[in-house]
Amino acid sequence: MKHKAEAPKSLKFAVITCSSSRYESFSKTGRIDDPSGDLITRAVEEAGHRVTLRRLVPDDRAVIQRVIMKALRSKRVDAIITCGGTGISPKDVTIEAVRPLLEKELDGFGELFRSLSYEEIGSAAMMTRAIAGVSGGKAVFCIPGSPQGISIALKRLILPEVGHVIKHARE
Repeated sequence: MKHKAEAPKSLKFAVITCSSSRYESFSKTGRIDDPSGDLITRAVEEAGHRVTLRRLVPDDRAVIQRVIMKALRSKRVDAIITCGGTGISPKDVTIEAVRPLLEKELDGFGELFRSLSYEEIGSAAMMTRAIAGVSGGKAVFCIPGSPQGISIALKRLILPEVGHVIKHARE
């Protein structure tokens, strides 16, 4: 518990929504319709943190990696949350894009997320892919884009522990 008490209290987040349909809509209309990113931003800010980078990207492995690497290099980012692209369809590539960029994976994050999801949605939770890890002293979380998934991930896992994760990642 001592480690957790010494963890940073106010962090800077990057929020990256991975959705080809939302990206295409934005490209056509110039208007961003990103309720998942809005939900994450609101929860992060209500917890006393700041969102310093926010992006909407298509389900494209190279684009996702480019944006994640930019966030990992930024002094304005402590933690990264991606949402979307975590399913099992061929277009869902967020996990494949992010995993090679992690120095260490936090296997317990995905395990706990699926367990908590199972309590809410039953056996369909087995199709949920969620990962977390650290890279360059920063925490990285890849979560589904559904409102229910976002709520579970943020309120029950990410926000209670992100400072603790970063403290250890920077030792």
